[in-house]
Amino acid sequence: EVQLVESGGGLVQPGGSLRLSCSASGFTFSNSAMSWVRQVPGKGIEWVSLIYSSGSNTFYSDSVKGRFTISRDNAKNTLYLQLNSLKAEDTAMYYCTKSDNWIMDYWGKGTLVSISS
Repeated sequence: EVQLVESGGGLVQPGGSLRLSCSASGFTFSNSAMSWVRQVPGKGIEWVSLIYSSGSNTFYSDSVKGRFTISRDNAKNTLYLQLNSLKAEDTAMYYCTKSDNWIMDYWGKGTLVSISS
């Protein structure tokens, strides 16, 4: 059974930083592309970033490019998202997804990031 468990969310001030983690199990993590997506309560899903299985290629939405960094540790079956220079509009539930061929077929339960002064 595929399991994705996010952690690391919290309340931070504008301009602050957070690092999200996603622990993966139930599949061969090192063979799968992975993504982060987010959802503002009551609004649609926004794709944030994707990383290839080897970590060799990364992709970002324009809204986070230059501020967020996706990475992975295949030895630990863990995906990361470093969030810097956070803004109020980054407030959302952040989900880790298994994303082979850009198809997000498995999702975690999410971790909440809140930006407020």
